[in-house]
Amino acid sequence: MNYSIGEFSEVTGLGIHTLRYYEHEGLIAPMRNSSNRRRYSDKDIAWVDFIKRLKATGMPIKEIKQYAILRSKGDVTLSERMEMLIRHRQSLNDQIKQLQDHEAKLNEKITFYQQEIEQSQNTP
Repeated sequence: MNYSIGEFSEVTGLGIHTLRYYEHEGLIAPMRNSSNRRRYSDKDIAWVDFIKRLKATGMPIKEIKQYAILRSKGDVTLSERMEMLIRHRQSLNDQIKQLQDHEAKLNEKITFYQQEIEQSQNTP
């Protein structure tokens, strides 16, 4: 399918200004029609969904831009892209571990308060 920038904005949930910024930064490269208007494809939707996922998992725009550059070079960069994703996955796993540690400490504190409240209610 072929989408105008407005349609693509609706489908992806990204604003038109964001799409233009992504294009300016080299993250996306929509085709142009004979009137030089941007035209987006279903492949562009999948790519933007992946960009959004990388952002949501904390990958900086600078790294996403590097990934996009590698992607544009084709299959010769598969190994480099895989290595980038492996590093990002490790960073994500480190963040998950840290959040789990924070959650454990919060759970300890909640348990403490529950016990204190229960104890104070049982004391005359």
